[in-house]
Amino acid sequence: MAGNSLKLNASRRDFLAGAGAAAGALALPGGIMPVRAAPVMTEDGYYRESWFIETFLELPDDFEAARKNGKRFAVIWELKGCPYCKETHFVNFARPDISKFVQDHFEILPLNIIGSRKVTDFDGEELPEKLLAAKYGVKFTPTIQFFPETLGGLKDKKPQEREVIRIPGYLRPDDFLDVFKFVEQKPRGAKNFRDFLAIGRS
Repeated sequence: MAGNSLKLNASRRDFLAGAGAAAGALALPGGIMPVRAAPVMTEDGYYRESWFIETFLELPDDFEAARKNGKRFAVIWELKGCPYCKETHFVNFARPDISKFVQDHFEILPLNIIGSRKVTDFDGEELPEKLLAAKYGVKFTPTIQFFPETLGGLKDKKPQEREVIRIPGYLRPDDFLDVFKFVEQKPRGAKNFRDFLAIGRS
């Protein structure tokens, strides 16, 4: 089943990537980009970016599909009616530089911190979203979890040791972008995010 879901996940990603490329082709004369499409509210009352991935919620498959596309895998936890989740969409992701950087380098899976959908974790355990959130100690929304470049040994680590870093709550746009850059760029000489900021933002 994992093999089949991986193929289907990749197909969905290919479709979304094609849609994104088509949107990019609609640039106005002079290279001016049109105003981005606003995040869509789902039937469940959650805001979603059009480029968030939709999958069968099997984290190892989603991770490998992102890696195959040359991107890092991240999970964003949200909650219906959460004002800071809305702020993340309408302020942070609304900035063209943030949206472009994240889309270019990351695939993000949205999950509901109190949801009931079954998710297969890296260690093979299948849990409803709300129990997976508890397993990882996710208590605030929005929370974004960033995972390493490879799956090697990930399933054998304790849940909260599987992350490179997390954003536990709302961050201002510049700080928000810095975290994504830290994860993607792996700056030489920076052992952690604090070192990254001390060395200098790029």
